[in-house]
Amino acid sequence: MQAITVQNRAAGASGLALTELPHPHAAENDVIVKVHAAGFTPGELDWPGTWTDRAGHDRTPSVPGHELSGVVTELGYGTTGLTIGQRVYGLTDWTRNGTLAQYTAVEARNLAPLPADVDHVTAAALPISGLTAWQALFDHAHLQTGQSVLVHGAAGGVGSIAVQLARAAGAQVIGTGRAQDRDTALGLGAHAFVDLQAEKLEDIGDVDVVFDVIGGEILERSTALVRPGGTLVTIAEPVTLHPRDGRAVFFVVEPDRVRLSDLAQRVRDGRLKPIIGDVRPLTEAAAAFTPDKRTHGKTIIRVVED
Repeated sequence: MQAITVQNRAAGASGLALTELPHPHAAENDVIVKVHAAGFTPGELDWPGTWTDRAGHDRTPSVPGHELSGVVTELGYGTTGLTIGQRVYGLTDWTRNGTLAQYTAVEARNLAPLPADVDHVTAAALPISGLTAWQALFDHAHLQTGQSVLVHGAAGGVGSIAVQLARAAGAQVIGTGRAQDRDTALGLGAHAFVDLQAEKLEDIGDVDVVFDVIGGEILERSTALVRPGGTLVTIAEPVTLHPRDGRAVFFVVEPDRVRLSDLAQRVRDGRLKPIIGDVRPLTEAAAAFTPDKRTHGKTIIRVVED
């Protein structure tokens, strides 16, 4: 089968190559998925799991990408809950070969059934962004109806989902980003928007929840905006500065089949819309890691033309 692989950590994105790999093996509780569309995170070439397995052993050449939508072609021993020929989507393990390939092995528990009226490209944009946004807002920050939430990167892959979920939950949503992101964020349901390049973040006042995807100075400045009893949640970096009378949480997204099913249903109902940017074939996946210009929305790799 064809797959995008990396072998040289020092080479970064320039070391990505389209290669031939053996067909993956379905271990116990695995399924083999024929990948129709896949998503990736540009920074994952810096993640330890891209280069080593759980025991710390080198696992190159490795296949990047951790989001997929496709069809089950094989069941491993003991696998339950899914069937051959079933449309699925979900999130693969960080320390195993990923989704930028024609086929991949995935733990069945990391996948959810995909309704027939949700296309594979849309589904591939959901797993990391959707689960991250949900877990940040509701599992970690415990966002409630009527509370206020500041969402950084409100027009990005994760932030755009967070804006929609928070608005649907009855929260007062303030988005941030660049000037060109304003209309997108407001169109997704944000009640207000702050241009981080031209407007003063501190002018928004206190909020119940801050959801940060940027890190650095923005993360540090955001701690002062959390009102007593509130929560700052970040996926950018471990927290070193805490709100005076609130909580601070750094987390890494976890698979969740039940929540994936809920997110897919929200897409079907029109209550949730991932922002899709470039859609490229597998042969152009390497170039997608280092685009020559900033793209709007999440880049998806289409492996099979539906």
